[in-house]
Amino acid sequence: MAAFDIRDMEGNGGGPAPAPVPSSPIEQQRLAQLAETLSNRAMEPAFSPVVLSGFVRMLEFAIIALSGTIIHSIYQPNANPWEYFIAILMMSTTSIIVFQALSLNDLMALRAPIRSGARLLAGWTLVFLAAQATIFLLKVENTYSRIWLVLFFTGGFVSLLTVRMAVAIFLRHLTNTGRLDRRTAIVGGGPSCHQLLNALTNQSDSDLRICGVFDDRADDRSPDLVAGFPKLGNVDDLVEFARHTRIDLIIFTLPITAEARLLQMLRKLWVLPIDIRLSAHTNKLRFRPRSYSYIGNIPVLDVFDKPIADWDVVVKMAFDKIVGSLALLFLSPVILAVAIAVKLDSKGPIFFRQKRHGFNNEPIEVWKFRSMYTDRLEYTAPKQATRDDPRVTRVGRFIRRTSLDELPQLFNVVFFGNLSLVGPRPHPINARTPDAAFEAVVDGYFARHRVKPGITGWAQVNGWRGETDTPDKLQNRIEHDLHYIENWSIFFDFYILAITPFTLIGDKNAY
Repeated sequence: MAAFDIRDMEGNGGGPAPAPVPSSPIEQQRLAQLAETLSNRAMEPAFSPVVLSGFVRMLEFAIIALSGTIIHSIYQPNANPWEYFIAILMMSTTSIIVFQALSLNDLMALRAPIRSGARLLAGWTLVFLAAQATIFLLKVENTYSRIWLVLFFTGGFVSLLTVRMAVAIFLRHLTNTGRLDRRTAIVGGGPSCHQLLNALTNQSDSDLRICGVFDDRADDRSPDLVAGFPKLGNVDDLVEFARHTRIDLIIFTLPITAEARLLQMLRKLWVLPIDIRLSAHTNKLRFRPRSYSYIGNIPVLDVFDKPIADWDVVVKMAFDKIVGSLALLFLSPVILAVAIAVKLDSKGPIFFRQKRHGFNNEPIEVWKFRSMYTDRLEYTAPKQATRDDPRVTRVGRFIRRTSLDELPQLFNVVFFGNLSLVGPRPHPINARTPDAAFEAVVDGYFARHRVKPGITGWAQVNGWRGETDTPDKLQNRIEHDLHYIENWSIFFDFYILAITPFTLIGDKNAY
């Protein structure tokens, strides 16, 4: 089987992807209602187990350090604090390493603090034995109080167990509200799909929640019910389904030898911000063990990963909130001055709010300074602004050319959270070239919505901003957006943000 190439998904290699067969309005409404019913309260984003485990590690580090410090300050307030501080720091760090080695930070262990209590005690004891050995070898027995060590051992373990019980209660709440579910759709049918579903449902302590089965076949080989799970439609329906409810994982059960069929489906699904895996549960073709990842004990092959996930989400969100807040504070005089100029220049509101495509193709409302006459505003944006556009006001021409009209989007970043500082620019929902809608011009257009849109982006700093009146201009913009998504890093965001002011100088594409 040939390796999957992102260019194949874009239709640049091997011809364009087959056009999706549009569902009827009745079928779309049925899928939307079904998605809403299945989603229950789980429409909110899921909590990442990786991030949760990391926060627990940080919390336990703080609890251990705090326990040792409090006991020292109460029992031996006159002792040298630096010697105890070094010991507490080393023991706290060692504890986190030992707990990780004993798998005490897995969700399974965190959900059952009493059941994992013996391992916790063993790990905590090992830390103190290592501390005692170090004290003996360094010949500093008289430096540290034995009573302090005993109290630290007892108080630290009680504190750890108490914290883990509180974490277990919190995890139970997240589980009951669906925030820990990894909502999964299965693509395929037949015996292999039946076997996979049975294997997944028979796993204990699984975080998977199977939403249903999707199959591109409509004959007897694809029944309406597979291992108790309903068939909800074909692959095109899965794209529509994922727009209405949260899907975190897609698993293909097709044989690995069905390369053409797999590529045909993947070229429709890669536009979604979802992990895509190929089940190796029943495949006779075997790879080296390192080639597989595992869902419980089920081997799978990784096809696509969600572009920004786990700690990357936390880092990018912190970057947006911190830098966005500082920018809003620093630029507040400029924002006030532009607001006054817009109000004095022409009648109408200061701000212009427009529906645009956001993350996962969801509609969001983007704020800008109004740059057009009120009676000529285009809320649905069927026509882009052009050079010397008569709809644009005098102040509007200046703020559009200097991009000052974009400054209110900092409100979207800081307060609403539906924009990032850096990302693909959000396009109006009905945006089009002179001949066709954007999504009809570029194959895989909606793949740019796999991440949150941004105020500035890689396409913009490379000169692909402004009017997209030709297919080539739009194609170049989308290619730069996809390059950003596939190569994202926080340093890439810093770089794009840093060069954005310089790219605005002399830019002839903004009008």
